Amino acid sequence: MRDRGAARLPADWSGTGDCLHGRVVLVTGAAGGLGRACAKAIAGAGATPVLLGRKVRALEKLYDEIEKAGTRAAIYPLDLEGATPGDYADLADAIAREFGRLDGVVHAAAHFAGLQPSGAIDALDWMRTLHVNLSAPFLLSQACLPLLAQAPEASIVFVLDDLERVARAHWGAYGVAKHGLAALAAILHDETESGPVRVHALLPPPLRTALRRTAYFGENSLALPEPDRVTSALLYLLAPAGAGARGKILDLRAED
Repeated sequence: MRDRGAARLPADWSGTGDCLHGRVVLVTGAAGGLGRACAKAIAGAGATPVLLGRKVRALEKLYDEIEKAGTRAAIYPLDLEGATPGDYADLADAIAREFGRLDGVVHAAAHFAGLQPSGAIDALDWMRTLHVNLSAPFLLSQACLPLLAQAPEASIVFVLDDLERVARAHWGAYGVAKHGLAALAAILHDETESGPVRVHALLPPPLRTALRRTAYFGENSLALPEPDRVTSALLYLLAPAGAGARGKILDLRAED
């Protein structure tokens, strides 16, 4: 998707109010820092977030926070590492039964074991990283596309990383997976650009997350913005207003 050009968040976009009123949005990695912030913002914008993750207690805590704020939410525990195509099909069926619709998917889940030279990477961790960061987003998107296509307009948002940075030494399978994810987003856009399902890529700036701390353990993470720094941009991509960013990377690094 890097050759499709970068989009910018419109200066007049606030992301406030019920810009996603009545919608249902699936968020992967909802127990993590970025996924959690995205799920809360989606709920605050009037949509029902479906919280997908492997940490049930963390999902339940987030669910309670969203419900106390007066918005509906749903939990779907699933470990992407061990999920099969049948599991993703079951997920799509469950959403269809429970809500009768799906208006968006946010791929916020990520797995990163740390910086290592290629010769030291454990084979199983290589496969795990590629699966969680690349194969799982593909399989989940594939399973959800028929339901998404029933909506008047829907969005799939892939969260990228700095492609130039992660192509350097020691980024291993994570770097490979993120490049593959950008390619997947571009291919899926080409295949859906005339239909109701929009494909977007979101490139956040450096954020105060566990993944960032793992890669930059000497960095003062307190100097970085919290993950909710990007939620206004996410709502833009999920809302009808984001149609102009279809097939492009919404690059937030220049915003800082």
